[in-house]
Amino acid sequence: MCPSVSRGAKGACCYGDVPSWRCSEEARPDEMDSTVPAVAEELLREIKKAFKETSHVPDDLLLGLKFIFGPCAVPALDLVDQRSVTRVTSPSGRTAYQVLGSSGKLYTCYSSCHFCTCPAFGFTVLQKSESLLCKHILAVYLSQAMGACQELTVSEEQLINILLADKEDEG
Repeated sequence: MCPSVSRGAKGACCYGDVPSWRCSEEARPDEMDSTVPAVAEELLREIKKAFKETSHVPDDLLLGLKFIFGPCAVPALDLVDQRSVTRVTSPSGRTAYQVLGSSGKLYTCYSSCHFCTCPAFGFTVLQKSESLLCKHILAVYLSQAMGACQELTVSEEQLINILLADKEDEG
């Protein structure tokens, strides 16, 4: 388990099963990590800009989203529409995201190192390299861009319990 999941921390991710290239050297607040290709980062920045100016995402950007992220784009947008993304922050500033998946299961995502606890991430992203990310991480990025994250502040102990609960689910 990563000792620090806070955004902005150097070496923010050190998961045993996550390749080091999946983790950025330095996470940047309110930006996508360098693990997401530059074209995807630029698209997400354009979505953020358009949404800030007009409170909606233009069709051309939605098409770009579908083109770059493939089949996870529409389900990720559904998760954002349902306000299924919660930013969980502890007093020390450590941050993780929880996404209520379409199946009703809660997944923990770490945007600072581009990781999700869902099985689809492990299989399609890590094992098969068929996708850049899962719908849950894309929903986190889109929620950040659209200001649609729920906010939850928890104690350090509660955050540790959230992280440990995910570890127990895996093993």
